[in-house]
Parts: sequence; C-alpha cells; structure tokens
Amino acid sequence: MNTPFSDGVARIIKEKGLKQVYVAKRAGFTSQELCDMLNGRKLIKACDIPKLANVLGVTVNDIYETGKGGAYAKISIY
Repeated sequence: MNTPFSDGVARIIKEKGLKQVYVAKRAGFTSQELCDMLNGRKLIKACDIPKLANVLGVTVNDIYETGKGGAYAKISIY
C-alpha cells in the first residue's frame, strides 16, 4: 500500500525530472530498495525521511503537499 509520503516522493522525483537510481544512490539505498519503498513493498523508516527530503532538495512537509492548492499534512519528527 502506498502512503502519502511515498506518493509525494514519487511526485517530486517526476516533477524534477530525476531518475530513481540517482535519488536512491544519493540517499544511500539501492534502486530496488527505493522502488520497493515507493510501491509499498518496503517500509519507509523515520530515519529515511530526512535523507530523501535532502536529496530531493525539499522539506519533509513539502513531500506531503497535496494537489495544486498547496494543502499540507504537517508533521513533526522528534
């Protein structure tokens, strides 16, 4: 099952014209691990979230943006 986070990561990768292989390598994953994360076959750990946001050049909250209206699901990481 996909999550709002995995959907957001996939959306940003597509919007920025990046390759999943590039994002995976920069974040410290294999391309298969990232593919599994984005398709709901592998759990995205809390420690992986900031790594992905950093590689994508966005904030964690940006990943949760929904639609073009700019609605956000605000989260806090402790």
